[in-house]
Amino acid sequence: MPTIVAVDIGGTQMRAASYTSEKLKPIKQKKIATLASEPGGLERLTQVIEEVWPTGDKVEAIGLGSPGPLDPHTGYLLAPPNNPEWHNFPLAPNVSKHFGVNAYLDNDANLAGLAEYRFGAGKGHHNILYITVSTGIGAGVIIEDRLLQGYHGLAAELGHIIIDINGPPCSCGFNGHLESFSSGPAIVRYVLGELKSGVGSSLKREGVITARDVAEAAHQGDALAIKAYQRAGEYLGIGVASLLHAFDPSIVIFGGGVSQVGSLLFDTFHASLKKHVFHPRYLEGLVITKAELGDDAGLLGARALAEMKLQK
Repeated sequence: MPTIVAVDIGGTQMRAASYTSEKLKPIKQKKIATLASEPGGLERLTQVIEEVWPTGDKVEAIGLGSPGPLDPHTGYLLAPPNNPEWHNFPLAPNVSKHFGVNAYLDNDANLAGLAEYRFGAGKGHHNILYITVSTGIGAGVIIEDRLLQGYHGLAAELGHIIIDINGPPCSCGFNGHLESFSSGPAIVRYVLGELKSGVGSSLKREGVITARDVAEAAHQGDALAIKAYQRAGEYLGIGVASLLHAFDPSIVIFGGGVSQVGSLLFDTFHASLKKHVFHPRYLEGLVITKAELGDDAGLLGARALAEMKLQK
């Protein structure tokens, strides 16, 4: 029976699974530590793929998902964060050569969006905007049933749209990107700045504060924590309004840890979105919902990528 092997390369773990075309549940699944700062990354990757390789079944293709930036057209990683060994690295060509099977690479956020389109909250929709709000902000865009990749393969880096050129620094080094306002670290950075300026809060400057800590404080009525999430929601609404203008999706799907805080973020988001969209027609019939696939999105997206390539 024909089989697809899918790989999700995360910051802490590499996960691999083998699938038949008929079932969402994998035949085999395995995970190992990524150890991105240590040499031997390709050897660890091939090892975890070998452990899920089916016996007796023909593998038609391998799908690979990784943090970007990367070039899905050539299968090269360009400059993945925290992994200097894989800068300008031909990942898909190396995997393909090792296993004798075509291997295809794309950005992990793109693939999570593709997975939600094929198997999750986006089923039945043809124009989808997927946004993950977590340590960073990533996205995947489906336009008329096609994954948007772009000329250089760098499309849909929507966390890096510019909201305010004079805004706070983003993780990429530039100022005022959406990620610098609405990601988890951005929420924490805002709280720390307010604490430093003398604003009162149950949150203390000593020790490490996380976005989850801020959310818990907000649920307990802490005014600064509430304001931090409201601010993130306001800017997220501004950003998504611009994305509606660009893509006009029928559904916006939110994933990522920060998006799980619910009304704390999204009450302000909805108000901001309505305020900043330039015509109400964009909101007519628009579905805004949570992602359904959770941790499986990366693997299922890599699988969907391989299947998509095989159909061409």
